[in-house]
Amino acid sequence: MKIAMLAPISWRTPPRHYGPWELVTSLLTEALVARGVDVTLFATLDSETAGTLDGVVPAPYSEDPSIDAKVWEYRHLSHVFARAAEFDLIHNQADFPAHAFAPLVETPVVTTIHGFGSERILPMYAPFQDRVHFVAISNADRHPSLRYAATIHHGIPLGDFAFDPLGSDDLLFFGRIHPDKGAAESIAAARASGRALDLYGVVQDAGYYEREVVPANDGVTIRYHGAVGGEARVRALGGARALLHLINFDEPFGLSVIEAMACGTPVIATRRGSMPELIDHGVTGFLVDTPEEALAAIERAGEIDRAACRRAVAERFSVERMADEYLALYRRLLAC
Repeated sequence: MKIAMLAPISWRTPPRHYGPWELVTSLLTEALVARGVDVTLFATLDSETAGTLDGVVPAPYSEDPSIDAKVWEYRHLSHVFARAAEFDLIHNQADFPAHAFAPLVETPVVTTIHGFGSERILPMYAPFQDRVHFVAISNADRHPSLRYAATIHHGIPLGDFAFDPLGSDDLLFFGRIHPDKGAAESIAAARASGRALDLYGVVQDAGYYEREVVPANDGVTIRYHGAVGGEARVRALGGARALLHLINFDEPFGLSVIEAMACGTPVIATRRGSMPELIDHGVTGFLVDTPEEALAAIERAGEIDRAACRRAVAERFSVERMADEYLALYRRLLAC
């Protein structure tokens, strides 16, 4: 089986710090290669893989301002689809622009929808669903107008996330600095609880950052650290009483949620989107609907068995499980 894995080009695959789509693309690619699948990763040329790396985009557009996102995205897609006949299947991880090329080739195309953010993108999905096989990353993110080949939750390599059996007294926010992700709500909850809060993540809304994070960032009770990767990322995820995920949108998945749980950190999340699919209320964290419930959950976080959080990830959100489910999907589609 020869697979063309089409990565986004916003960040390197795998990303140096932030880049959830690129991270999932890399994890799946490496797991498939480890299973003996012939995978060509089409990504930025600074990307890394145990498979075959191919591409034309010299650098990620979110890291190199000389890279015009629109120009290079279409150059990237053209390069992949020009080689479509060489592959048994194209797995698109790079959103809807690839669908424009799908009717021009005979090779089956799978698109993992990394979040159905707006009704406005539906015209690039619905007309192509007889040609492209859609995968949802959670049942909550399935759009009622579309047909799906599968729902496949993301998985992570458990061995990359060291278990911290103790954590600390402090709270954690780990995500984009954007109103959707609820940094302001997390700051308010931490203050109400009397506990310190460490915030990590890229700034995606500068105005929101200036209004909500900068005035609160006193370096003592509220501490903003920016984006973080590698061992520092794992230490941050594991060294907390709880991860606050007080979101203001229907989260399609939430990698930081399962990463924190893998380290033993329970998650306190707003009951929206995929959160009920990821968090077992009272076992691996708490699902909340109000600030008062969030505050009560912070006080109860010590009741959660941190080992149970890690076991849940091992049982339900491993990269091995994710790769097995995608491989089964590929085989089913190619047998049709």
